Amino acid sequence: MTYETLELRREGAVLWCTLNRPNALNALSAKLVGEYRDLLAKLASDRETRIVVLRGAGRAFCAGLDLKDGGFAGEGGVSESLRGQRRISEIAILMRRLPQVFVACVHGAACGGGLMLALASDLRLAGESARMNAAFIKLGLSGCDVGVSYLLPRLVGASVASELILTGRFLHAERARELGLVAAVVPDAGLEAEARSWIADLLRTTPLGLRLSKECLNASLDMGSLEAVVAMEDRNQVLCAQSRDFREGVRAFLEKRDPTFEDR
Repeated sequence: MTYETLELRREGAVLWCTLNRPNALNALSAKLVGEYRDLLAKLASDRETRIVVLRGAGRAFCAGLDLKDGGFAGEGGVSESLRGQRRISEIAILMRRLPQVFVACVHGAACGGGLMLALASDLRLAGESARMNAAFIKLGLSGCDVGVSYLLPRLVGASVASELILTGRFLHAERARELGLVAAVVPDAGLEAEARSWIADLLRTTPLGLRLSKECLNASLDMGSLEAVVAMEDRNQVLCAQSRDFREGVRAFLEKRDPTFEDR
């Protein structure tokens, strides 16, 4: 996979994906959106990749929609505007559906669509320079856009989500950590090392268990009852218990050694 606006590096089961438009603060151009969607489509059938690390080149994670690009202007009317809108808004849905765990390494600006990329990830780590905002309302649009009004209150609660969505104020790294939005705050230069420590923990899990955990956790947020959640948990545990990896995990625990999982 070779792209103009994405830099990819594979390390075994980990794919490092860097948004690579540093001169534009990695703003979402039509080209970048198209290439990122293409990558997501390929990941849907990729059984080798377990973790995707998402980050930005240069001074920022992603400054949001590239207003100079014109690729989403929708000058052809309502239908064209809606198609352009959904090219971006569906990204959050695609990321949540994929079996891979997404780890966002956020530094500098993560605004608008950039905030969405961070929120749609499963884990978020922040550099000290990170600052995030729902920028849409400052541009004369609704503050609720590209899935942010769904994702944000589920992560920080309705009160903080209202504050950020209705004002467009910036949320800086330390407060994001206090709110539980990011798992850790480190110096920008230490973001990759911090990500690797989390990746190491993720890779110690069984591939099936990790995939089903992401699926169940996201589904549980929308289920209407404890009974429905427990039913899904029961299904997942029965599936995992039939795998060779579960038997290997039990043996390794009893033998006081690291397990060797094979996704079988």
